This record gives sequence, C-alpha cells and structure tokens, in this order.
Amino acid sequence: MKEIIGFIAAALVFVAYAPYVKDVIRGKTKPHPYSWFVWGFITAIIFAIQISNGGGAGSYVTVTVAILSFVICFLGLKEGVKDITTSDTVFFVLALIATGLWLFAEQPTLSMILLVTIDILGFIPTIRKAWNKPQEETLFTWGFNGFRHALSIFAIQKYSLITLLNPVAWTIANLLFSVLLIVRRKVKTIAP
Repeated sequence: MKEIIGFIAAALVFVAYAPYVKDVIRGKTKPHPYSWFVWGFITAIIFAIQISNGGGAGSYVTVTVAILSFVICFLGLKEGVKDITTSDTVFFVLALIATGLWLFAEQPTLSMILLVTIDILGFIPTIRKAWNKPQEETLFTWGFNGFRHALSIFAIQKYSLITLLNPVAWTIANLLFSVLLIVRRKVKTIAP
C-alpha cells in the first residue's frame, strides 16, 4: 500500500508542476532561479538521506521534486526573475555555505535539520519576489504541493525525524506560501 501511495504522491508532483511550467513558458510565472537551484540541489541530498534511513516509497516524491526543481531553475534562468537583489544573493550564498557545513555534520538527524533549514532559506528570494509580485506565481502549484507533501507522509516506510522533517516542513511552507499569495493578491487588487 505504501508503494502505491508513494507512486501516487510522485505522480502528483507532475500534476502540481505542469501548470507552473506552462505558466513559466507563457511568461506569466517568473521563478526565482536561486530558490529553484537550492531546492533541486538540497532536495537531491535529502532524497539520498531519506533512502538510506528507510524512507522507502515516501522518498519517491522527493527525487521527483529534485528533478523538476532543476528543470524550473533552468527555465528561470531564461524566463524568470530579472530583479535579483543583494538580499537574494546573500540568502543564496548562505544556503551554499550552509551546504558546506552539512558536509561536516556526521549525524543523519543533524544533517537533515541543516538541509531542511537550507531548503527553507532558499525559499526567501521567492517569498520576497511574491510579496511584491504575487501574480507572478502559480497559486495552484503551491497549494497542491502542500497536499502532495502531506500525502507523501503516509507513504514513508519508517517514521523518524529524518524521514518526516522534509515533507512536514514543506507541507507547512507550501500552505503558508499559498496563503501569502492569496492575501497579497487581494491587497494588490484593492490597492490604488
């Protein structure tokens, strides 16, 4: 049963990201390449840790997200955000430095905490961009991602902080980001 849930959750990644990729190609959505690079890189590492610690089918969604994050990063280099700020670059560099620290963490639990923290740091440039231009994000993708991350929790073979932290953190982050997009779109609509 967990295998089936894992495959369904991984397939739902494509359902979530198809509208996003389509909107990027159309020029409607402007991904921040820093965020998407960090997410692809860190998520690939998280996948390896999850698999080596019994994540099983619950990890399928993680590897799928890593691959699609790199695809969106490359699309973002061509079609994405052009107003990259100094703070965006600072958070990107901090994420890369923190990744270097992760290499020296010899405990899997500490490694996972560091990696998820780095992943969330990678979200900051996208949050900044969406605060100012919420219409440049595909709301469906973020809301649906919250759902599919929550679903992937049920596919995990062995529950532990290592296997649960990433999907729980991203369930919360995606849902909160969806709320931010909804609120900011309303504010932008009623603002003069």
